[in-house]
Amino acid sequence: YRNLIWRFVDRLAQPICSVAGERITVMERQFSKFNKTFKLTGRTNDAINFGSYNYLGYAQNSGHITDSVDKTIRQLGVGLCSTATEIGRQQIYCDLEALVAKYLGTKDAIVYGMGFATNAYTMSALFGRGCLVLSDELNHSSIALGCRTSGAHIQVFKHNDMIDLERLVRQSIVCGQPHTGRAWKKIVIIVEGIYSMEGTIVNLPQILRIKKQYKLYVYLDEAHSIGALGSRGRGVCDYYGCDPKDVDILMGTFTKSFAAAGGYMAASERTIAYLRSHTTAFHYATPIAPPVVQQIMSVLTELCFNQNDSHTRLKRLHENTVYFRQKLKQLGYHLDGNDDSPVVPLMVYLESYLKYVLISIMFKN
Repeated sequence: YRNLIWRFVDRLAQPICSVAGERITVMERQFSKFNKTFKLTGRTNDAINFGSYNYLGYAQNSGHITDSVDKTIRQLGVGLCSTATEIGRQQIYCDLEALVAKYLGTKDAIVYGMGFATNAYTMSALFGRGCLVLSDELNHSSIALGCRTSGAHIQVFKHNDMIDLERLVRQSIVCGQPHTGRAWKKIVIIVEGIYSMEGTIVNLPQILRIKKQYKLYVYLDEAHSIGALGSRGRGVCDYYGCDPKDVDILMGTFTKSFAAAGGYMAASERTIAYLRSHTTAFHYATPIAPPVVQQIMSVLTELCFNQNDSHTRLKRLHENTVYFRQKLKQLGYHLDGNDDSPVVPLMVYLESYLKYVLISIMFKN
C-alpha cells in the first residue's frame, strides 16, 4: 500500500473548485511524510481535464443553454420528488422523448432518471427465462447486472469477435435450451457502441448481418458513442451508415456528450409502450430533474438544428482524438482502442507492481 497508493495519491482524486469543463481549477494540497495525510493550502492550479466524458464541451456555466436551464428552474423547480406513476409527469418529459426519437431516427423513446438503471432495471422486461443472451465479454457492469436479474440464459462471446459470436449463434440454435433442447423463445445480442475501458468500436455491420441471417434481436448500448461518433453525432449507426431501425433497442445515457444525467431507450412504438408499463426503473424511480431535462433538450436541439455549431464541435472532437492518439503513439505510449474512439486507454505499467510480480515468480520457482 505504501509503495503503490501513497506514491500516486498526490496525482489522484484532486478536489476541483470550478465547472468540470475542458479546463478545471484544482485545489492545491500539501502532503505529510509518505503522503499519509494532506491539508489544503488555499491556493489553486489550472489544469486540462482528461478525466471527463464531456465529449462536446457542453458542461459549462454560461451561454444560452445555461440560461434555458436557469429559466426552467424558476418555472418547474429542481425536482418532482415522486415517481411518474404517482404524481404524473410534466410536458417537458414527453417533449424530451419525442426529441430523442427524432434525433435517433426511431419511432419512439423512453427516458429514465439514471443511466446505470436504464440497463440494470429494464432488461428483465425485455427477456427472461427461456431466452438466450449473447453478451460481449467486456460489456459494462450495468449490462451484466441486468442480464443476471432477468433470469435469461447468458453466454459470453469474445470481445468484438464476430467469428466467435456466429459460432455461438449456430450452436445455440442447433442445441436449443439446456436439458430440454427446446428452441429458445428469444435470442438477443447485447453490445456497446464504444467500450468505455477498451476504447474499441463495435463492428455493427457484422452484428446486423448476423442478426438478419439468423433472425435475432440486437440491444445496443450507446452510452459513450451517442454524441461522439458519426458526422451528425448520432452514434455507431451514423458512424457506419447503418439504418437505426435495424437495431431493436437503442440504449444510451445523457451523462457524457449531453453533460447531464439519466438514460434513454429508443425503439418501435410497441416496444416503448411495453417498457412504459413493465419496467421498474420507470415506475419506482424518480424521473430526471426538470432542469436536467432542459439541459438535454437544449443540447439535442443544437445537434438537430444548429448544424454549424454542432458540426464544429463534432469535427473538433474527431480532430483532437486523432491528434491526441497520434502524438501519444509517437512518444512511445501503448494505447488501446480504435483510432476514431474518443475513449483513449493509455497503459501505465507500475514499476513497483512489476517488481512484486517478478519476486513472487522467483519465490514460487
